[in-house]
Amino acid sequence: MNATAVDVLVIGLGPGGGSAARILAEKGFDVLGIEKKAEIGQPVQCAEFVPLPMGSYARTDEVRAQSIIGMKSFLPSGESKPTDFPGLMINRAKFDAAIVHRAQDAGAKIQTATRLVKLEAGSHQATVEHKGEQQIIHYKMLVAADGPHSQAARQLGLAELETVNTRQYTVPLLKPYDDTDIWLSDDYPGGYAWLFPKGNIANIGLGADKAFTADLKQPLDKLHKQLVEQGLVGEEISYRTGGLIPVGGMRDKLYIQDCVLVGDAAGLTHPITGAGISAAVISGEAAGHAVAAYMQQDEDALEDYDEDMRDQFEITLNRAVATRQWLKKIWRTKHANQDDVMRHSWIAFDEYFDNQNRLPEIDG
Repeated sequence: MNATAVDVLVIGLGPGGGSAARILAEKGFDVLGIEKKAEIGQPVQCAEFVPLPMGSYARTDEVRAQSIIGMKSFLPSGESKPTDFPGLMINRAKFDAAIVHRAQDAGAKIQTATRLVKLEAGSHQATVEHKGEQQIIHYKMLVAADGPHSQAARQLGLAELETVNTRQYTVPLLKPYDDTDIWLSDDYPGGYAWLFPKGNIANIGLGADKAFTADLKQPLDKLHKQLVEQGLVGEEISYRTGGLIPVGGMRDKLYIQDCVLVGDAAGLTHPITGAGISAAVISGEAAGHAVAAYMQQDEDALEDYDEDMRDQFEITLNRAVATRQWLKKIWRTKHANQDDVMRHSWIAFDEYFDNQNRLPEIDG
């Protein structure tokens, strides 16, 4: 069995892992990043929207698809609320690949089609499999960026994160569109439905809690048909995808032994909106700096990383988690079809931000 030694092993090369690998390589560390997918970013399991502060990562035409100006949020009655919602639609696969290419340019070694088999944290050793052959990787520090069902976190004895299921179609967009549409409905319990325009195509999809429904196809087909009848999108489905979104909030601790967790693996995805790209990049870069400092004898660097991420994300994530817990009492009841109730469930409405510790009591 082949063996190799590196300063830092990064597991998972999405935006978080790629960003951590880049920072560490730029600081001169010997970095190996592994990714279980054969091709970075493929298959795409994302609605492909990023907020404007991420625009510097989408500078090239092949990454940037179009600008988004606003958001329309539809309540159960059909009433909609328009809000400003500036951002960018991206080619997610190329976005991820661009970050990884920057890491490679800085000197990081990248190995795709490689999965973690076994992690022995006490001896700083990982067993991975690449093209049917196993190899041993000795590391000094580990960055776990391998998603909501992180194999690294599991092998470190950490609890599984709560998730919701998603399903998405890519369809023709029949007219120019610069808003994203959001639907709140008991048809999508534990989640919502969306349309994100992307030039001459659109991503339409939905998320739902498997505790309430396992069938995402029927409600998505219904939404697709509705949008076809409105003349907004075409019938052809060019791409189907789906995935898992972590919705349980931030882990109790973002580092364990000599391992730092970032992005989805750290539970930084927003439990209501499902947004996670920005948090992945921010946490990946911060983790890179923290790991570098720790390896240069700053004993407080990992604790500082944990505190920094909590300062940036914890209040927002805790509010979202509390709202999700409240909504669990409402889905599949008459209240899920009431506009005044659902206004508390979504970020476009003032009620969402007024409801911390004051979510309305629901009778029966």
